[in-house]
Amino acid sequence: MFRSVLVANRGEIARRVFATARRMGIGTVAVFSDADAGAAHVREADVAVRIGPAPARDSYLIGDRILEAARASGAEAIHPGYGFLSENAQFAEAVMAAGLIWIGPPPAAIRAMGLKDAAKDLMQKAGVPVTPGYLGADQAAETLAREAARIGYPVLIKAVAGGGGKGMRRVDAAEDFAAALESCRREAAASFGDDRVLIETYVARPRHIEVQVFGDTRGNVVHLFERDCSLQRRHQKVIEEAPAPGMTEAARAAVTQAAVKAAQAVGYQGAGTVEFIADASEGLRGDRIWFMEMNTRLQVEHPVTEMVTGLDLVEWQFRVAAGEPLPRTQDQITLTGHALEARLYAETPATGFLPSIGRLEAFRLPGGVRTDSGVEAGDEITSFYDPMIAKLIAHAPTREQAIAELAAACEAVEVWPVRTNAGFLARCLEAPDFIAGSVDTGLIGQDLETLTASAQPSVEALATAGWAFRAAVSADASPWTAIQGFRLNAVPASDTRLFLDGAPIACPIGAAPSRSLHRIEAGAVVVFEGGEAFVFRDQPPAGGPGGAAGDGQVHAPMPGKVTQVSVKAGDAVAKGQPLLVLEAMKMEHTLAAPFDGTVDEVLASVGAQVAEGLLLAKLTPA
Repeated sequence: MFRSVLVANRGEIARRVFATARRMGIGTVAVFSDADAGAAHVREADVAVRIGPAPARDSYLIGDRILEAARASGAEAIHPGYGFLSENAQFAEAVMAAGLIWIGPPPAAIRAMGLKDAAKDLMQKAGVPVTPGYLGADQAAETLAREAARIGYPVLIKAVAGGGGKGMRRVDAAEDFAAALESCRREAAASFGDDRVLIETYVARPRHIEVQVFGDTRGNVVHLFERDCSLQRRHQKVIEEAPAPGMTEAARAAVTQAAVKAAQAVGYQGAGTVEFIADASEGLRGDRIWFMEMNTRLQVEHPVTEMVTGLDLVEWQFRVAAGEPLPRTQDQITLTGHALEARLYAETPATGFLPSIGRLEAFRLPGGVRTDSGVEAGDEITSFYDPMIAKLIAHAPTREQAIAELAAACEAVEVWPVRTNAGFLARCLEAPDFIAGSVDTGLIGQDLETLTASAQPSVEALATAGWAFRAAVSADASPWTAIQGFRLNAVPASDTRLFLDGAPIACPIGAAPSRSLHRIEAGAVVVFEGGEAFVFRDQPPAGGPGGAAGDGQVHAPMPGKVTQVSVKAGDAVAKGQPLLVLEAMKMEHTLAAPFDGTVDEVLASVGAQVAEGLLLAKLTPA
């Protein structure tokens, strides 16, 4: 076994790998950009090496910097984590050429599965069923549009080098194809440096089923059962679980055998995930499950597999990379109970899932479930990297129990001033269709308005706010307080007038707080409830920028880069028409016209880096 490992990554996955390394007595080496100099993974490592400025393209994506850090620290092995260079065959070869141990699959396997079109062709030859579509080399827009028409709408445009839901667009009609193709190519080029795409038929009731596989240097390949990742938003996984609800033994045998066959076809070693799309219109059937792609790395959602199998997948990675055989044979791997994982993101669902950044003044994750976090209280969430800050994982004897435990855990999350999707996650878990197991990748989209509606505080939350303000002024002996106003010889009122989101609200004064709270400044508190953070003030807040609101001023909702400007001064626009596209946290965000009107001024250009709140355009209503 090697004596030290460098993790060529950051945040949650770096800390996850370090945890297993420490347990096994292996030294740990962190790398960090300027933005991560004080990050949790840096603080926890035995050795930490700076690799460059904040942008990933200048630090975490430069293989030579990683190798220099390995040489400087004396690391013997490199674990790539997920994302960044984890599926870069050239980097894997460079690691091995430097005499270091690469904790990942052979470069040839990465290449074989790295391009979706070539991978599907390979799988067809290996006898693995694949989704019908167009995998051709001709990338002319006219050719792609013609093939989409041949396949029949709706279709899915997917980046050939894509992953993680990026570079993927559903198109329902021919007139929408050109715009979707352009957007998909732009996002694919930014994320993967490759704008080639393939076209697939869009399955009406798709389930995302994936199988965890492991191979060793002796040619052995096993599966560790399936995961269901069907609950998604914009092709990004939200909730993952194992086993898949409604999975029959016959369907499980078909999909796991296909996954093992796929891994064997490329001589796979280490941890990998074979992803399938299933047509759930008639339940899960082995003949209606098709190969989609293979991720040649450890997945974000690997903890659910660890929970139902009782195995440490990072330890398995270490042992396979060190030349050892797989720790268990197929018949020694068993499935116990049910596990679910929720991805906690720094984002605001009520405002279209806009990313949220800032210092974590309050940060508390619940007990009773497994929490894999990339941050601690006091850490900074920046705009440079993926907004996932933690994963919450529940394991119980039944699916119903696991859902209840995870929903309660999401509701117990307390984060401020960074906003999170915790309340949204709890609502997803409590959705009747999800509880019933009637889930497909369109469930969130169908119920998006309900799932993302602005939550309202309960009477108990209001009473906690009232108690907090009463306690804050109770030591004031004068008859004047900021809460009650001027009253002589008056009995204390049962309610106090506060402001929530700028609107006045009557709050009963509780005898004691029944909800957790956090004081943020004089005259303001945050009350945590149901995964949400409610800000109460004793005075209405000062007005801020209007965003894309009725005043016609379109502001940047977050720091980012302008990647497209679709209008110019003098243009007539319709409500909802795209004005600009902003790229932040590796995702594109379209800013649309708030009403029918005319563009007075465009204050941003393509390529400009803009700060949150910056005025980008002015419109006059029709």
